[in-house]
Amino acid sequence: MIVGTAGHIDHGKTALLQALTGQAGDRRREERERGMTIDLGYLYAELEPGADLTGFIDVPGHERFTHNMLAGAQGIDLVLLVVASDDGVMPQTREHLAIVELLGIRRALVAISKCDRVEASRVQAVHEQITNLLAPGPYADAPQIALSSVTGQGVDTLRQALIDAQRDVLQRSLSGGFRLAIDRAFSVAGAGIVVTGTAVSGQVAVGDTLMLGPLGKPVRVRGLHAQNQATEIAMTGQRVALNISADRLALEQIHRGQWLSAEWLYAPTQRLDIDLQLLPGELRAFEHFQPVHVHIGTQDLTGRVALLEGSSLAPGERMFAQILLNSAVQAVKGDPVILRDQSAQRTLGGGRVLDPFAPTRQRRSPERLAQLQALNSTSQLEDVLPALLANSETGLEPQRLERQFNHPRATWALPADVRLIDTRQGSLLFSAIRWEALKVQLLEHLARFHAMEPDQMGPDRDRLRRFAGSPLDRPAFISLLDELLAAGTIAASGPWLHLPDHQVRLSEDDESLWRKLQPRFEAAGFDPPWVRELGHDETAVRTLLRKMARLGLLHQVVRDLFYTDTMIRRLAAMLLQLAEGNPVIQVSAFRDALGLGRKRSIQILEYFDRLGLTRRVGDKRQIRLDNALAQQQEP
Repeated sequence: MIVGTAGHIDHGKTALLQALTGQAGDRRREERERGMTIDLGYLYAELEPGADLTGFIDVPGHERFTHNMLAGAQGIDLVLLVVASDDGVMPQTREHLAIVELLGIRRALVAISKCDRVEASRVQAVHEQITNLLAPGPYADAPQIALSSVTGQGVDTLRQALIDAQRDVLQRSLSGGFRLAIDRAFSVAGAGIVVTGTAVSGQVAVGDTLMLGPLGKPVRVRGLHAQNQATEIAMTGQRVALNISADRLALEQIHRGQWLSAEWLYAPTQRLDIDLQLLPGELRAFEHFQPVHVHIGTQDLTGRVALLEGSSLAPGERMFAQILLNSAVQAVKGDPVILRDQSAQRTLGGGRVLDPFAPTRQRRSPERLAQLQALNSTSQLEDVLPALLANSETGLEPQRLERQFNHPRATWALPADVRLIDTRQGSLLFSAIRWEALKVQLLEHLARFHAMEPDQMGPDRDRLRRFAGSPLDRPAFISLLDELLAAGTIAASGPWLHLPDHQVRLSEDDESLWRKLQPRFEAAGFDPPWVRELGHDETAVRTLLRKMARLGLLHQVVRDLFYTDTMIRRLAAMLLQLAEGNPVIQVSAFRDALGLGRKRSIQILEYFDRLGLTRRVGDKRQIRLDNALAQQQEP
């Protein structure tokens, strides 16, 4: 069990721990000189013979060092709230109590200290103050023990209360990746760098590799101490000291607030969606985009808070909010967050992380708020996943969910209606109903495209994605298409996608114009008219002839010069006839057979080069007899 103190300055927290453990708490010279705790103190003691060591974290009570108190309060099992009987409830008593309530610490004991200095009536009055203070919160039934660290009165009673609480401390789950928020870093002669903190999840063993700090530097665990004892394995809920090493690792690179985490869990972020509660004692409403100090783990950062359900939050009220941090943090769902004002002089409120990878867009949409509501209702991934997927158009990344919930994918038990879709950039989770609905919608958009562009075979996949306005990222959209193509629901002709029964056709206006132009082409033989010679609007004619070229009814030999498919086949047959006995054809021979000038003959031959019927060899042409087109020409 880990016990953390809380309370106003000079209320006897350090003296009480010394009476309990026999160990001095203030070990720093400046603390002894000032007679007050400045930074965190750490003590370990057996509360009864043969029992496991209990860890004690002594926190400073002065308001200037509340940030240190916050760093020490993370991960404790029980808070020991100390109230001096001569002073009674003071400002930092209230602030520390608000902080531990926001942190969600489950158990509390209250020590009414310095009872040797006052009359019994005063002790009773302070008892009533404390009862009134605790009544609205989760510690209303917390035991209150009057004691004196000087005379020893009540100390044994407090020790027994701690022993009873330690027996009832719930065994924490060891699942998930290891996480530890660093509160100290120092160098030990002969060993190297040592960091300490409270393990908030998972377990770690000597020889493991962890990721250090926002830059994710890999470090190796050379040695371990848990609860001040050497060990090979340390786990959730213990005070842990790790001897770490890495290439070019220096003590100056390590600071309080940095995280040590399992390699797969490393994912720095600067946006957190939280369930925010403003303390009832606040005198004014919390405003949208208000600057704050953010405390998470042992880290103290600055940032702003975007309210997601309104423009202000009244004292005592709750609201979903997004924290935009000025530097990176590592967090998972459920991590407690404390907010203090911009000057770091008072605690405003706090909450729990719902999503450490908060979106930058659509953060106030009904779908996103529904996701946050689901995340706020349960801590289990499998329970919340259906609601997350039902309100997601783009699917969810398994790796992101692993990190968000600190829940390795290998241990998931996915609901039956969840699909795992493989894409070129990794897997995505979709609701099976949602995935099938996306297919139906895409088929409807493709049918609409055919109705709007009947003269086109269909769009390519990127144009179809734009036309459909698909919310899917390109890799997921391609996977959706691949399933439709594999099922035969969509067909592909080269790059063009279309419904299987779709046939390209001209519009009525196009067919009317072609009926007027067709006799001119049929009468022209090998010398069709140019677009400008056809006697109609050039733009309309050009557009029609290009459409017909895409349909295979015409061939665009050069710009504004088109041949009918029948005529091109006759020209191909002519070439094949010239090549009988010798696959090499002189341009002059083709020109004479055609009865046109050399320029037109070369234009036609270059078109056949592009089709693959011929290959240019110097000034001649060679028939490519292996080409499928040549084998299919009509005689």
